[in-house]
Amino acid sequence: MRRLISLNPTVRCIGVANCLGVSAAGCETAPEYLKQAGLTASIRHNGLEAYWPESLQPDASKNLGELLRRVANATAAAIAVGDRPLVIGGDHSTAAGTWRGIGRALGTAPGLIWIDAHLDAHTPASSPSGNAHGMPLAGLFGLGDPAMTEVPGPALDPARTVVIGVHSHEAAESELLSTLGVRIFGMAEINARGLAAVFAEARSLLGNGPWGISLDLDAIDPAQAPGVSTPVSGGLLPDQLQQVLRGVLRERDCVGLEIAEYNPLADPDGRTARLVLDLLDAASAPDSATLRRWEAGFGAKNYAPLPVVLQEGKGCWLTDVDGRRYLDLMSAYSATSFGHAHPRLLAALTGQAGRLAVTSRAYSNDRLPLLLRRLALLTGYDRVLPVNTGLEAVETALKAARKWAHKIKGVPENQAEIIACEGNFHGRSIAIVGLSSEEQYRDGFGPFPPGLKRIPYGDAAALAAAITPNTAAFLVEAIQGEGGIILPPNGYLAACAAICKRNNVLLIVDEVQTGLGRTGKLLACQHEAVRPDGIILGKALGGGLLPVSAFIADEKVMQVFAPGDHGSTFGGNPLACSVALAALDVLEEEGLVEKSARLGELLLAELHQLAEHAAVVRAVRGRGLFAGIELDPQMADARKLAEALLEKGVLTKDTHSTVLRLAPPLVISEEELKWGLERIAEVLNNFSSRPRQAA
Repeated sequence: MRRLISLNPTVRCIGVANCLGVSAAGCETAPEYLKQAGLTASIRHNGLEAYWPESLQPDASKNLGELLRRVANATAAAIAVGDRPLVIGGDHSTAAGTWRGIGRALGTAPGLIWIDAHLDAHTPASSPSGNAHGMPLAGLFGLGDPAMTEVPGPALDPARTVVIGVHSHEAAESELLSTLGVRIFGMAEINARGLAAVFAEARSLLGNGPWGISLDLDAIDPAQAPGVSTPVSGGLLPDQLQQVLRGVLRERDCVGLEIAEYNPLADPDGRTARLVLDLLDAASAPDSATLRRWEAGFGAKNYAPLPVVLQEGKGCWLTDVDGRRYLDLMSAYSATSFGHAHPRLLAALTGQAGRLAVTSRAYSNDRLPLLLRRLALLTGYDRVLPVNTGLEAVETALKAARKWAHKIKGVPENQAEIIACEGNFHGRSIAIVGLSSEEQYRDGFGPFPPGLKRIPYGDAAALAAAITPNTAAFLVEAIQGEGGIILPPNGYLAACAAICKRNNVLLIVDEVQTGLGRTGKLLACQHEAVRPDGIILGKALGGGLLPVSAFIADEKVMQVFAPGDHGSTFGGNPLACSVALAALDVLEEEGLVEKSARLGELLLAELHQLAEHAAVVRAVRGRGLFAGIELDPQMADARKLAEALLEKGVLTKDTHSTVLRLAPPLVISEEELKWGLERIAEVLNNFSSRPRQAA
């Protein structure tokens, strides 16, 4: 009689130090090894309770049947109190106890997805080796070795049993399972259809009711998972397996998961152990709705992200937790200019992390001088002051400008003024939002430091009128990104540079978003052949892996700093420097500045053409791979348009509800860019065809 048991979201780990079913030792050490590696932590950090109360050892007689009965008792006890058993073998013969015990507690055999390179459906009569780990599936059907068939509990239902990943077996096994009616998905079919499609069909074959998964790690290609008892080439890929396992331990009808055949002796670098933890991280992972609810419920409400939860990126493509892919046309506000997981940058990150990551600036490190020299020579300035975020670099520039004004220009102490522009975005510190014209950025955060002025952007005459004898610097963006991809009139920066020079005022250009190739030049100010007194770099400098930024200027400005005047514990750390150096290598060697210029022409030409036919578009602005589409607010909200593009598989971002901003990675191909533009055209045309909203 079936018993209805409500399972808690609590995972009970049951280790089984079993190697009785194999001819060689090693896998009996797996449970303790994985326990020490942090197996339960990999589950708990996803918000599920997990504990490890016991690990079972064979008794002195090394009787397999006796051990399997204890395994069955342990899994039955877990089910009886509502826990979800997670069995960690040991060799795969353990499964004959795992699923008998679960079925006994449930009152009915669960459906079972058996993931394995082998069929494990031998009997003593058919087995060439006589090893019991090749027999548990047959035993669960009540056939073969009495040590397995006599474990108390119901036999599996062949109609609710599916085998996935097989690519090594004997004819007797396949004949037995075929006779029983067990569906088998071999690697040939998986390679043709994809694991996701196969797994979905397997789930449907199980029907309704309790089910579980028994995973033999040798199902995975040994190039990725060498630490197994019986490796077989040509198996499953780990990322695909992680995707199909995602969230299974949270599913109401999932009554257990088993992982078998890990052999630490064959895994000297721990690669397979890390994969096991990754698989359990996936299996315990919350769904996107839960993650979004937690972010909203536990995080400060200072962001309203678009409705997508991303988990992986490669090149110009990102994947969400549900396995859906998106073309990245946002680049994290230019931070991922080199795409995601660039192999050169990853190698720099991991290599340096294994040597030396952080020293503080109390000492010198061997990477920082290389980056300082590289940036100075690349930009043509004397000195570089490294920090972490763009905000820090802006603050550094303002401190330098004010001290320069007092020490060099002769402005009375505490009287130095900074001029910025309406519509600017230089960060969100107290000082910097004091320069902002965006009311939300300022609301409730005052009082702000004195000596801050704003003038209209793009108006050189306004700058000349605003300068006083106490003016230290004019801080300006070459293109206003957050302001809506606003380009100033041609010649604006050059005129400002001349005005600043006449009045002995520093011109500081914020290139955090536009610098290092984004606009088709190394720096956006170079489009007007302007050499500011100081430039601010960030975002792309960190290669999309780390926050790295810098204030760069000549000696006449930097001379104001003495040891102790300004600093940063993490600024210039060797890890960040290694990544930044690699990013500069990629920028140069892959010709990304030139590519940005070339593809930028294509991007803007296509957008202008779209604008001619899409009534919702008011204007298109941009330079290089940095563009904005201004919308008619009576026809569309930019947020809604960005959400519509999400549905098409394209990541963009709205700005001020009226502008859709585009900043694809500089590594994007022409084909990928055109694919994204086609989706943008579809969405724009759809919004253009809607009735105009009432004003």
